[in-house]
Amino acid sequence: QVQLVESGGGLVQPGGSLRLSCVGSGIIFNNYVMGWYRQAPGKQRELVAYLGSGGGATIYADSVKGRFTISRDNAKNTLYLQMNSLKPDDTAVYYCNARGQYVLWGQGTQVTVSS
Repeated sequence: QVQLVESGGGLVQPGGSLRLSCVGSGIIFNNYVMGWYRQAPGKQRELVAYLGSGGGATIYADSVKGRFTISRDNAKNTLYLQMNSLKPDDTAVYYCNARGQYVLWGQGTQVTVSS
């Protein structure tokens, strides 16, 4: 079955950290450009971070630069998003995205930053 499954979301205090994971199945993972997006209530879905299929090219939204790190382990078919120094504005549903032979979205994982 071709799919992406995210995990790792939760409730964290401001200044805390979380690591999101996204496992791909049914695809040749290292052939895909991968990204993380998020959607806050009442807002459009926005790109958080992007990582090229070769693992070299990365793009970050200005709002997360210096705090978030995207990485991938092609041997494990897994994409990660390390999120540090979290802020209440980071609260959103986070989605994994893969672009290649298919365009895939995960089901989303909720991240809530609140004291």
